[in-house]
Amino acid sequence: MMAKCIQLDMECAALCYAAAQLMSLGSSKAKELCLLCAEVCEACAAECGMHKMIHCQECAAACKTCAEECREM
Repeated sequence: MMAKCIQLDMECAALCYAAAQLMSLGSSKAKELCLLCAEVCEACAAECGMHKMIHCQECAAACKTCAEECREM
């Protein structure tokens, strides 16, 4: 039941970590990765937002915030 949610959580975390690393290195590809990161964060937020558990709602809120920040890069 939660397989898609867990998969998106792990993808989101991996992309966020990679985006942060590229930004810290001043990479010319950081902006492109941040856009992809925003897409995955939005998908994760939508999926987690469908579940009523508190940790899922907190994850959805964090992913929405992350997506907004990534789009501003």
